[in-house]
Amino acid sequence: MNRYKLHWLFIGGLLAGSLSGCRILHQPAPTPVMMTPPSFTGNADSAGIGEQPFRSLFTDPNLVALIDTALVRNLDVKIALQRIEGARATYSISQGALLPQVDAVAAAGVDRFGRYTLNGVGNFDTNLSDNVRGNLRIPDPTPDLFAGFRASWELDIWGKLRNRRRAAYNRVLASVEGRNLVVTALIADIARLYYSLLADDAELEIIRDNIELQQRAVDLVTIQKQAGRVTELAVQQFNAQLLNTRALEGQVRQQIVETENQLNGLLGRFPTPIPRGSSIRDQQLPGSVRAGVPAQLVRRRPDIRQAERELEAANIDVAVARAEFLPGLTLTPYLGLNAFRPGVLLNPASVATGVLGSLVAPVFNRRLLRGNLASSQAQSREAYYAYQRAILTGVGEVVSRLQGLENYRDVADLQTQEVAVLRQAATTANDLFAASYATYLEVITAQRSVLDAELGLINTKQAQFTALIDLYRALGGGWQ
Repeated sequence: MNRYKLHWLFIGGLLAGSLSGCRILHQPAPTPVMMTPPSFTGNADSAGIGEQPFRSLFTDPNLVALIDTALVRNLDVKIALQRIEGARATYSISQGALLPQVDAVAAAGVDRFGRYTLNGVGNFDTNLSDNVRGNLRIPDPTPDLFAGFRASWELDIWGKLRNRRRAAYNRVLASVEGRNLVVTALIADIARLYYSLLADDAELEIIRDNIELQQRAVDLVTIQKQAGRVTELAVQQFNAQLLNTRALEGQVRQQIVETENQLNGLLGRFPTPIPRGSSIRDQQLPGSVRAGVPAQLVRRRPDIRQAERELEAANIDVAVARAEFLPGLTLTPYLGLNAFRPGVLLNPASVATGVLGSLVAPVFNRRLLRGNLASSQAQSREAYYAYQRAILTGVGEVVSRLQGLENYRDVADLQTQEVAVLRQAATTANDLFAASYATYLEVITAQRSVLDAELGLINTKQAQFTALIDLYRALGGGWQ
């Protein structure tokens, strides 16, 4: 091996090591600390339901089984997992950019130099020398054979490549938070649909009970019409009310079918009957619901954590864009066998080494770099505003759901009393009608009022569970 070339190769290695140890890193802007209120509604709880596993929050085993199935089979979760894999692959690429790129090369070529060219005259003159004999004589045409390794290594003297790696790593973390966000939304959707299904079942039961009552009323008014105590108009009114209630039964049955199919879609399977637990009227809400403090929300809620990671990555992109304006140093060494005769290619004397260092600075493409910097800065500001929006949205959702739980609890208590009063009124109206002290319109009105009040109570009961589920999702619960 040529000692002169080995000497410069050694110097090039020392230069690369010294420059890599003296990198100047362009630091990205730090992630701003967002101020949050000290509490949601004036009461600062030490912990919230968002820290509970969904298995301890939801006590219905059928609901827990549905959630477990969805976490394994749901297609949105599987898509989110693939996004994580893609982000990890990008991070692996950014790691590889810090290392030399080494290629195994086998190359062959042939040149026939003209008589009046520098190479042609030089080769001709060299072959006339007494020192050049046998295999050392340059053939014409001249082959050029090479087998070995070539490398290219961009030295990260400004921290550009490391910043790209940091940005890619933050995007991996953001993709993980994106998966957690999908999981929290999935758990909330399944629980919401499950309690909607229980509410539909309760509505169907109420409607069928009222159909039986209304059918008995039709039979009674028909007998009274035959006795001449009421007219045909009364019979028609009672029949019309009965038909209306039966139509309502059909609508609720269709709602049950649609809700079951939505649940099956989240479970990643074709339409299948959904097993249910006890009636929604027997399901109990937690006695007390704690939300913690907003500072915990920022640390737990996946969409806020994802927005924070995206902001960090965007800030790092700005630092990378600034470093693009600075000159880059690239080393391109090679080591291999190089000869102009095939017969001597494997001879130790054919070993060739070399290294080329190039310092490249942008001159005429600075407009492109300025545009890239402006775009990165705009994306950074956009990510900052998205981060702010995520925190504001999260705090607002928690406050709304907390107040909704309290308000719906009061509404449910009042509606329970209303149903009891209206049931007694309907019984009284039937007794008075039988004794000819009330009109058939009063009976119809009383029966319709009971039906509406019972359905309204079921809707409020469902709204209570919906508020609890939405609060759990708003607090970032379910992904742990």
